[in-house]
Amino acid sequence: MISFDNTEIAFQSKSKADLNRSYWLFKLISNPGLVKMGAQMAPLALNLGFKGLFKRTIFKQFVGGEDIADCERTIQELGKFRIGTILDYSVEGKESEADFNHCVEETLQTIAKAKGNPHIPFCVFKVTGLARFDLLVNVSAGKGLSAQEQNEWDTVKDRVAKICKAAHEAKQPVFIDAEESWIQPAIDELANTNMERFNRESVIVYNTYQLYRHDRVAYLQQTLETATAKGFKVGAKLVRGAYMEKERLRAVEMNYASPINATKADSDRDYDAALNVCMAHIDRMAICAGTHNEKSSLLLTQLMEQKGLAHNDTRVYFSQLLGMSDHISYNLAKAGYNVVKYVPYGPIKEVMPYLIRRAQENTSVKGQTGRELSLIIKEKTRRKKG
Repeated sequence: MISFDNTEIAFQSKSKADLNRSYWLFKLISNPGLVKMGAQMAPLALNLGFKGLFKRTIFKQFVGGEDIADCERTIQELGKFRIGTILDYSVEGKESEADFNHCVEETLQTIAKAKGNPHIPFCVFKVTGLARFDLLVNVSAGKGLSAQEQNEWDTVKDRVAKICKAAHEAKQPVFIDAEESWIQPAIDELANTNMERFNRESVIVYNTYQLYRHDRVAYLQQTLETATAKGFKVGAKLVRGAYMEKERLRAVEMNYASPINATKADSDRDYDAALNVCMAHIDRMAICAGTHNEKSSLLLTQLMEQKGLAHNDTRVYFSQLLGMSDHISYNLAKAGYNVVKYVPYGPIKEVMPYLIRRAQENTSVKGQTGRELSLIIKEKTRRKKG
């Protein structure tokens, strides 16, 4: 049975300076007041010339670089330890047609970079990088679109199809990220359309299923039934979810039932249920388990063993974010499992919303920062004794 307690393996790529930087960073992130103040002051600090400080600290921990070429060092470093890279262009909040077209081209560049590169097994994009948020809201709500909106939606579908076609031609799998529940129906439509088109022989297009939603296990099963009837394979990236506080607040403000599970235990139950569903149908799908949860990661290794799958079966991947949960990533990779890290990139000013979200997530998720700190302290102690 695999263990996630081996910090020598977990931090084998980290120098003493790297460990110390991570220690102080997670120490700061453990303070909610500092995180809140930092989130408010970060844009001002960048304008006042503190870019270098950000780049040496939180940016270096969680981001691969400012552009694709800048990520090469991270790609090669992870590759030394059998860990793949997912290049994630993490610029957010853009709403112009020029920005949407730039995001398409940037994603196509990641596909070109990944083609034939064993260190980059997947690419990824967010639909909100290609479409106006309000348009996705209207499509998801089933509202009648104006002629202008219909043209706009057709353009969005063309953008997604262009990316998925390029991925298919390059034989390079691509993830479509999940987002807020009130725009997810539009995203699901785009994902399912392109899975049906491009996943005939192998899995190229993956949809993302957020299991902190109480309806997603049933939706995953429904997708599998549709795929069986229509003759295509399902790509499933399984995550717990990233918008919990926003989802619950909106549900209260707009007086509807929250789509989020009532407790973390419920989300854990649904995540593990989704793993079981996927492994029961692994002959007609492929999965990537995006999780920082040790129990779920261990469960998937056990399910693979029960199915008689090799550790490196290409239909099953484990994934964590760069800068987090290295005890899971590196120990799994050492044991021969397929592991990838999400490696965000983009100009430091543009990825600041992503970095703030990472800091807030580490603060809000119970035990997250404490776990990271305890493992770093354990490794620092081991090295001193050694």
